[in-house]
Amino acid sequence: MRAIGLIGLLLALVVVGVLVKKQLNVVTEPVLPTGAAVAGGAPAGDVHAQSQQIQQQIKQSIEAAQKPRPLPDDN
Repeated sequence: MRAIGLIGLLLALVVVGVLVKKQLNVVTEPVLPTGAAVAGGAPAGDVHAQSQQIQQQIKQSIEAAQKPRPLPDDN
């Protein structure tokens, strides 16, 4: 019985090891949201302008989320 438990534990360890290895080997580039085009014709290398735009978009999203939604009529 102990052998079956040990084999199960080793199998689980191998599966976790394979998943960790796959996760560490994945290299992805950050993907901008679809509406996150660089505004104002700023060059793609202008990190400051991109940072400002992303901050503005986040601020607008937060403000929109904080607005109360209209309640439906109880008629």
